[in-house]
Amino acid sequence: MKWLFDLLPLVLFFVAYKLAGVFTATAVAIVATLGQVLWLRLKGRPVDTALWVSLGVVVVFGGATLLLHDEAWIKWKPTVLYLLLAAGLLFAQFTLGRNPMRAMMGKQVSMPDRAWHWLGLSWAAFFAGLAALNLFVASRFSTDAWVNFKLFGVTALMLIFVFAQALVIARVGDAVDEAPPADAGDAPPPPPAGPPR
Repeated sequence: MKWLFDLLPLVLFFVAYKLAGVFTATAVAIVATLGQVLWLRLKGRPVDTALWVSLGVVVVFGGATLLLHDEAWIKWKPTVLYLLLAAGLLFAQFTLGRNPMRAMMGKQVSMPDRAWHWLGLSWAAFFAGLAALNLFVASRFSTDAWVNFKLFGVTALMLIFVFAQALVIARVGDAVDEAPPADAGDAPPPPPAGPPR
């Protein structure tokens, strides 16, 4: 459900573009992303950092698109967003000493520190690659091709990457047992402290 929720502005952008063009689609994307934040706030749920960043970027670049009537700005938006996400992962890991991937998944999966380190680096590299790929498609192909790539291409690449990451995690990680502890009366007796005397 979270995956579908995160995809909502992109899907609405795609539909609005096909129906009314890039400028209407840009306005729809801004409103949809703002609506996501407001919905989570009204429900009392936390708004993750990535969504706040996405909102800021779409407002700035979408706003420039509408004010200047230049679609190049909205085409830059994914590249800037992916670069910010990659930079945020690297900054947290190397400057703050925190691993955002571990913070998100550490309650479900137990892995060695080295594996968490490489997982964070792989996501940063993936976002940097998406940033470059978006820039290439936006500058070399038509707006129609870019919009199709933005929905279908990026989503497919994301699914493939997530699946590959899941295989790696399944190989090196262990599921964390979150079952409640047994009652004291059901617990087995402790082992003897040492050999009998």
